Amino acid sequence: MQQLRRPARRALLVLHVAVSVSWLGLTLGLLTLSVTGFTTGSPEMAAVAYRAMKIFNDWLVLPIALATLVSGLVLSLGTPWGLARHRWVFIKFWLTLVTVLLTVFSLSPGIDQLAAEAAAGSPTPDFHLVVAPAVATATYLFITAISVLKPWGMTTRGRRLRAAQSTGTRTPQARGSRKEGAGVR
Repeated sequence: MQQLRRPARRALLVLHVAVSVSWLGLTLGLLTLSVTGFTTGSPEMAAVAYRAMKIFNDWLVLPIALATLVSGLVLSLGTPWGLARHRWVFIKFWLTLVTVLLTVFSLSPGIDQLAAEAAAGSPTPDFHLVVAPAVATATYLFITAISVLKPWGMTTRGRRLRAAQSTGTRTPQARGSRKEGAGVR
């Protein structure tokens, strides 16, 4: 993929940080609501908490999660960081992908079930819906930390590409895909 120009890269970075922070905030909100629903002695309060979780989940969580995944993917492919050049970027991508999939296939169905029970007047608190947002929150905080600290260095592929660039030679894959002036700026 061709490198993004500086204004596009900066705008995309702002978008990525904004949606990532939003995803963390939504998950903290879900965690707060799930703890409230699980620990309250009031079935009415639990019903309200679970119905609020459904609203967050239906309208915000999945679009924000997908925006985080897509903006991060475009940033990694459109900048010198690359997707598989640095371990922290590679790990961040896979953790984001896994959490999006867990949101779709585990968290959302659980929230839907509890909200349906709450609407019927008989919510049964589920510890799974306390654990899932707690684990997601810890994961997002870990992803944030590695985004700031950038640990672990380059991957084997990244070292090979850097060596090829520094010696002036190109790998066979890079010959046809690289445009003049599209290098590190």
